[in-house]
Amino acid sequence: MPILGSVIKNAIALRSKLPYDNRKTHPRETQKKVLKKLLRKALYTRFGEKYNFNEILNSRNIVKAFQQNIPIYDYKTIYREWWYRTLNNEPYVTWPGKVKYFALSSGTSEASSKHIPVTSDMLKAIQKTSIRQIFSLANYKFPKEFYEKEILMLGGSTHLQHNGTYYEGDLSGITASNIPFWFQHFYKPGKRISKERDWNTKLDEIVKKAKNWDVGVIVGVPAWLQILLEKIIDTYELNTIHDIWPNLNIYVHGGVSFAPYKKGFEKLLARPLTYMETYLASEGFIAYQSRPGTEGMELVLDNGLFMEFVPFDNNGFDEEGNIRPDANTLLIDEIEKNKEYALLISTVAGAWRYLIGDIIKVIDKERNEIVITGRTKFFLNYCGEHLSQENMNRAIEMMGKNLNVNIREFTVAAIPYDGMFAHQWFIGTDDALDPEDAKKELDNNLKKLNDDYRVERSSAIREVFVNVLPISAFYEYMDKYDKMGGQNKFPRVLKNNNYEDWVQFLREEFQKKKY
Repeated sequence: MPILGSVIKNAIALRSKLPYDNRKTHPRETQKKVLKKLLRKALYTRFGEKYNFNEILNSRNIVKAFQQNIPIYDYKTIYREWWYRTLNNEPYVTWPGKVKYFALSSGTSEASSKHIPVTSDMLKAIQKTSIRQIFSLANYKFPKEFYEKEILMLGGSTHLQHNGTYYEGDLSGITASNIPFWFQHFYKPGKRISKERDWNTKLDEIVKKAKNWDVGVIVGVPAWLQILLEKIIDTYELNTIHDIWPNLNIYVHGGVSFAPYKKGFEKLLARPLTYMETYLASEGFIAYQSRPGTEGMELVLDNGLFMEFVPFDNNGFDEEGNIRPDANTLLIDEIEKNKEYALLISTVAGAWRYLIGDIIKVIDKERNEIVITGRTKFFLNYCGEHLSQENMNRAIEMMGKNLNVNIREFTVAAIPYDGMFAHQWFIGTDDALDPEDAKKELDNNLKKLNDDYRVERSSAIREVFVNVLPISAFYEYMDKYDKMGGQNKFPRVLKNNNYEDWVQFLREEFQKKKY
């Protein structure tokens, strides 16, 4: 029996039995403590001085005073008013000290990336939550030998871009470049390969080394990991990935719904894996799956994040998914099960009442477990169809199962048609798929899943169009904007310029007879 594996498993089991605090039984009080810590730490920042953090801390109802005095921000407003100063090396803007790292985050075809501050306090918080998730492995019945296996993390380059006073890059690259020394024994692909900036070169290097590793855990965005596993299987002429990594047991994923990828992903396996979802955004580590037998992720309520929840309805958001300035916000104990909310966070990186852009739904109130159902901008509601990303993912999953096809990417747009609207779908698969069959399946599935869609299909949504494309079309488009790998994903809904740019790309490739 491996000594190291035995020690690690016993340590995890022991630590998992120790109480963290009362965050589950008294979530509101736990969150209030977090807010107080944030306000005290940022008391003498420019932001804290402008919004009178000292007065808020001395008020009878700190939460109410905080919400009344500080406006809701999205990225554009907080960057325009505050974060541009941080990027220019000014200290004590929205958080104490200077910011050394900025995580780059953007849509597929945006001209410039968002720069999200990543402070040393945020890196510590991310590490703390990551360790907490490791301790949660005690809830799973893995043998001691498993805890000696290697962990392959497929993320952005750790060779960060230095811009004189700060470093910028993918959050996965920033966190990987700051991993603790004790973890490096398990970490793959290792420092040298992790620094590689070219995505295809990095994949080739990992494939070369794959035969020398004993991987037990894989971590990364589903699309990119599936590509990697396929390359390894093809290169070594294997039947499944378990032929080379027989001890592979866990897949840790996040950033996008795994449901559309699951069918194709599992064809690469000899046996089922344990799937563990994480909610690690550029703005912080928000939630993670802490136990088997659930799809929900436990919110991290006591580690540098204060959360508010905005009902995702017409009272809180306009037709374009923009939050209203007077939107009603709720705390963790006030939200209802199975209702959708947009998330506001205040963080140890100097985000304040910041609209992160995700829509969540609580599925277990007692355990504070949530699922991500979509994005505030990634939905279709041009004529009252209220089509959520959760509806789309489920409809695609059902279609793939019913037609026995592996659908790895998709996107949809609403377009003018016959005086009203039509939905235009682009489906990425390398399997044979008749567009008319796909249309019927999608349309019928969405009618079953969404009553509003069913009603509008008889009136405002005059038609549904489906374009079936090879998977390479999606990835070549992303490569065009240097969005391959890391935490990048193809948007599920295309609007305005993004849609026009995508269609123009397809026209150009069609003329080359590629599609």
